[in-house]
Amino acid sequence: MSPRTAGTVAELWRYPVKSMLGERSSALAITQRGSLGDRAWALRNLTTGRIASAKKFPRLLDFQARYESEPTLDTPGRVEITTPVGRTMCADDPEASAIISDVLGVPVRLENQPHSQEKTGIDRMTVFGDVAVAKMKPDWTPETMPDYFQLMTGTFFEIGAIYLLTSGSVDHLRRLQGGTAQIDRRRFRPNIYIASGPEWREFVEDSWIGGALEIGPITVEEFQPTLWCVTSTLAQQDLPRDLSVLRTTAEHHRGCLGVYATVSKPGVVHVGDSVFLVKQETSAAAMTS
Repeated sequence: MSPRTAGTVAELWRYPVKSMLGERSSALAITQRGSLGDRAWALRNLTTGRIASAKKFPRLLDFQARYESEPTLDTPGRVEITTPVGRTMCADDPEASAIISDVLGVPVRLENQPHSQEKTGIDRMTVFGDVAVAKMKPDWTPETMPDYFQLMTGTFFEIGAIYLLTSGSVDHLRRLQGGTAQIDRRRFRPNIYIASGPEWREFVEDSWIGGALEIGPITVEEFQPTLWCVTSTLAQQDLPRDLSVLRTTAEHHRGCLGVYATVSKPGVVHVGDSVFLVKQETSAAAMTS
């Protein structure tokens, strides 16, 4: 097929510490392992040995992480963390883990070297908010579902190394909800947020399945619809807690919004770069609402 304009890059985000607020950037280096510097650090729950996330510890979204010095392909850079009371510290400061532990009420340790097989702990009763487990994962029940999510091998990523979301899908979800919730792209923590044109309707990313996107100099493909959890409903910055966000996603799109993707051609993406849908398989059927 001929390339089809899919939109333009509206925002670029990375999250230096897993489950903390991240930072916007005008340009991001995208490697085959994802955005350079994304989820470089995480907190290990010293009681369970598992990686802490906002699914179980919502107060992590009261912290913000940014790079004080930029990472490169050869150097990790330095991450600065701002606490809920405005104190700043670097991730490698000796007292940082203790300060975060005091806020969360559990002993945690900041780490930047993931083990080969990592798990993030969840609470079976709350991980999908007030949506029934079977509606989100039909093969699970509250009794049989695990109390963890498996992370990607050797990383702090949950499913894929890069997550894409369009303005069209966020707007569609807002309309389906009825407009009483603050459905905002920040709730879903995209790496690349794409402004899609009016010709792209409903859940835009469904139309990409089986194809690939050229985003400036990079190419991404092998799209995986992203199943959401209670994180999308949690309070952060000016956004209040709102369970209707996930409830609406579950009702109208099996709990999915946006897509994870594989990076087949790396490069540096800039805000304003054009996005084109290419190599779409004509046999690939879009998901239905």
